[in-house]
Amino acid sequence: MQAPRPRGRPKAFHDKTDQNTVQSLDRAMSLLKRLSESSGLTLSELAAESKQAPATVYRVLVTLQGHGMVEMEEPGQLWHVGAGSFRIGSSFLRRTKLAERARGPMQALMRATGETANLGVESRDEVLFLAQVETHEAIRAFFPPGTLSPMHVSGIGKALLAWYPEDRVRAIIARRGLTGFTPLSLTAPQSLMRDLARTRERGFAIDDQEKAQGMRCVAAPIFNGFGEPVAGLSVSGPAFRIGLEDAARIGAEVRAAADEVTEAVGGVRP
Repeated sequence: MQAPRPRGRPKAFHDKTDQNTVQSLDRAMSLLKRLSESSGLTLSELAAESKQAPATVYRVLVTLQGHGMVEMEEPGQLWHVGAGSFRIGSSFLRRTKLAERARGPMQALMRATGETANLGVESRDEVLFLAQVETHEAIRAFFPPGTLSPMHVSGIGKALLAWYPEDRVRAIIARRGLTGFTPLSLTAPQSLMRDLARTRERGFAIDDQEKAQGMRCVAAPIFNGFGEPVAGLSVSGPAFRIGLEDAARIGAEVRAAADEVTEAVGGVRP
């Protein structure tokens, strides 16, 4: 007697030929992937890169737009990945349990420091904020899930860069540059590399008003089972509450919380 097929799999499950794929969906996913790799593309650019007719590409984009997967920025008519893509992609976190397992340590970190706690990962050479536990203070840092920040002016970004191989750091600098946002931004590669060396020595990173004047951030990395940095925890707040003299105390709290998450996800600190 033939064994029943696993539920959810069709008879042609193992057939990976073109006739067993949905070509329109394949085109849509290719366009979405290309948009995720760019800072915005026009309809003409997408059509040229995908070697498809502009009318075909437009129909795909409008369909994706209806689901919030892509958005069009009116100045220049540039197409971007939309918030709907992030919401769907964030379901990955429920599977990896990173955000879930970081929640308790983040709440404890917020109570211990009195400042907002953040969780972030690298996404295409930038920091993508995944979760936040806000302080109850009236003046506070705010990075809603989905917010992106350049790595060199972010506490979490520098915490990750500090444990990346040097060639990977220099490749990110070459691709993204070191834009200055405030007079304290590190815009020279040698200055950033010195800061990353200090970060490794003390075990935590400091964003000293490098992205926004009047705001400081202290961050530490989370590691996977191979001892590789895969995420970061931080606390952020106004400089008048987070003084540089407080960095060692807050850094110890942040590092302990990050180590707790590392252990919870089965990681090891190198």
